[in-house]
Amino acid sequence: MKRRPIMAGNWKMHMLVAEAEALVKGLVAGLDGTEDVDVVVAPPFPSLHPVGRLLDGTPIALAAQNMHWEASGAYTGEVSAAMLLDVGCRHVIIGHSERRQYFGETDETVNRKVKAALAAGLDPIVCVGEVLEERKSGRTWEVVGRQTRKGLEGVSAEDAKRLVLAYEPVWAIGTGETATPEQAQEVHGRIRGLIGELFDDGIAQGLRIQYGGSVKPDNVRGLMDQPDVDGALVGGAALKAESFLGIVKF
Repeated sequence: MKRRPIMAGNWKMHMLVAEAEALVKGLVAGLDGTEDVDVVVAPPFPSLHPVGRLLDGTPIALAAQNMHWEASGAYTGEVSAAMLLDVGCRHVIIGHSERRQYFGETDETVNRKVKAALAAGLDPIVCVGEVLEERKSGRTWEVVGRQTRKGLEGVSAEDAKRLVLAYEPVWAIGTGETATPEQAQEVHGRIRGLIGELFDDGIAQGLRIQYGGSVKPDNVRGLMDQPDVDGALVGGAALKAESFLGIVKF
């Protein structure tokens, strides 16, 4: 099955509103005529509303970088799925390694967020990946398999069709190190096999799995040539229109 590529730019804690608006205007102009790939941008929270207005009617989808699993309540500093939908979000990134590392995300909280996002109508981009010590000790699949199983526990087969998974080897995020295409393919292939076990082969073959970790215009082609790599979750290279467009137009 040929899956439609999906390229997502995670802007992390970068860009003031004016900078975000300028970047997205450059992306919209540069994407003119590009119709064979899905493009997503995930600005920081203060820029979601203004960027969402600029994206209205364009082929670029808006994503948030995080959300809370509750619909509302006394959760200072958090945002709900309804709030994200209200400003035009279609996707939300859940379980990014930086959320796990710095802010206490667990497989259980990831699972709660995934189910809340799906129930509200947001399509999650669910991140999984191992740290360097885990890869060196041969535990990559133990970690990635566990994160995938627990993160998707209780998700229905119908909802699973709306998921995007992102494999992010943590040792390759922001380090300049990139998993080789063969390393990425090995893990992506195993993730797809696990999705087949959790749901069915049809869902597994339709599910898109992104690679994340120092993706750049000069290495994206080798990654995208792999049969189970369906896109990229891009960090630093997504902060400039020229480099992100170079990835989108791989």
